[in-house]
Amino acid sequence: MKLDRLLGILTILLQNDRVTAPYLAERFEVSRRTIGRDVDALCMAGIPLITHQGAGGGISIAEGFKLDKSVLTTDELSGIITALKGIGSVSKQSQIERILDKLGANSGAVVSLAEPVVIDLASHYKDDLTSKIEAIKGAISGKKVIKFDYFYEKGESYRCIEPYLVIFQWASWYVLGYCLKRADWRMFKLNRLWNLSVCNENFIMRDIPAGKRNFNSHLSEDINLVAIFDKSVKHQLIETYGFGSFYETPEGLHFEIGFTNQHYIVSWLMGFGDKVKVLEPANVAENIQSIAKNILSLYK
Repeated sequence: MKLDRLLGILTILLQNDRVTAPYLAERFEVSRRTIGRDVDALCMAGIPLITHQGAGGGISIAEGFKLDKSVLTTDELSGIITALKGIGSVSKQSQIERILDKLGANSGAVVSLAEPVVIDLASHYKDDLTSKIEAIKGAISGKKVIKFDYFYEKGESYRCIEPYLVIFQWASWYVLGYCLKRADWRMFKLNRLWNLSVCNENFIMRDIPAGKRNFNSHLSEDINLVAIFDKSVKHQLIETYGFGSFYETPEGLHFEIGFTNQHYIVSWLMGFGDKVKVLEPANVAENIQSIAKNILSLYK
């Protein structure tokens, strides 16, 4: 990958006064001629590199550039490394580890790989999730239609879509695509997507409507929940929805927030057992009451 190699070369040059072409060639496992082309590419991009001939020669960045005009700051490099760590938790490619190694070259590096940030985006189904992401990325690159079985609150359906983006949001992985069955843009959660296959059928790229790029719009919050939680579960509310999601009253924690569908609301609330009482909407409270009666009947 040329881009990560150029980034790696630039990082090393920012860390050292001068390095040799043979060193870079060995470090990145390419020929000296390739390093020469990379140096030319960096120069064309506006990085003032100087090649010194003879004994003690090598490649360096022009005097003053490292101090005044460095392309990547420590924070920017740290951000790249953090992102790569997250990608690495759901990627089979060893390239991620190699790029990380190049960015954090040694103890004198601009930024250390030992930064105190650990990101693991994988789930209990990491192997399945990884294979799905890899397959969908390949389909997007090759402009291939994908098909799969999808499980959701209304049951099960078979879908064929033109995939466009793999998205991590709301603590889950999704694929955004144009659904051929609905003739509209849809987002599908990868953990509910099974029997995935990439078809031989190609598609012509469509422009994603501006409104569909607002991924939050795919989950409209049209149900307003009002509930009183026991103070003993305060930490759980803070963990999930933040400190500002409730206020304390003599009766308990007054909680109010918008949700997408009743199935999720009820499932989430049932996890609190007798530590929550729903005030609104009435049909959610009735649903929980009905479920509680059914549970009681199972244990009679």
